[in-house]
Amino acid sequence: MVTLEYHQSAKSMGSKSQASRAPAPFGGATKRTLDVLISLVALIWLAPVMLAIALAVKVQDGGPVLYFQPRVGRNGQDFRLLKFRTMVVDGAALLDWLIRNDPEAAREWREKQKLTNDPRVTFVGGFLRRSSLDELPQLLNVFLGQMSIVGPRPMLRHQVEAYGSAYELYCSARPGITGLWQVSGRSETTFRYRSELDAVYLQRWNAYSDFILMLRTFDVVLQQRGAC
Repeated sequence: MVTLEYHQSAKSMGSKSQASRAPAPFGGATKRTLDVLISLVALIWLAPVMLAIALAVKVQDGGPVLYFQPRVGRNGQDFRLLKFRTMVVDGAALLDWLIRNDPEAAREWREKQKLTNDPRVTFVGGFLRRSSLDELPQLLNVFLGQMSIVGPRPMLRHQVEAYGSAYELYCSARPGITGLWQVSGRSETTFRYRSELDAVYLQRWNAYSDFILMLRTFDVVLQQRGAC
């Protein structure tokens, strides 16, 4: 019922302004306390899994284990988002070449900011993405207060303009590891629809909705829906 209401609201918003600012700090002490507890327990419990992943990434091509990428966080400030590396080391140069030489890839990148069949992704990286295990290091981002367990997906600086009028609302909260967009198709949706879903989540947030979205995330991850 909660998710259906979200979808109906997002579709009806269209081009309406979504820039009203949520109270700061978003979610208050309740949301932050839950973030700290969940991330700390998960980091301890998943430590063996994360070590095994780190070894697999390193053994495959000898490159860095972690990928550090500047993302836009709360109040519009940049932070370094952590992921297990899933792409070849020279992935940025390969993406530039694809956009210049492949019209279909360029179109998909403009609409979704992702590629369905991304040649930059390594063999190990493909598995990590399909299983969403590449996101595990972001538990440290959550523990440090840069992210939340549930929230709008952290965007790149060059995506701010495409995000539209929802950007001011986005800046009122910590971005999340999971959220409404992640359980609504992820890579199968457009970037514009992603911003609408994020705005609806922020405007209607409550602790119960976070709980429901976390439960739905497990189902999405297990079925690998919308992963790339």
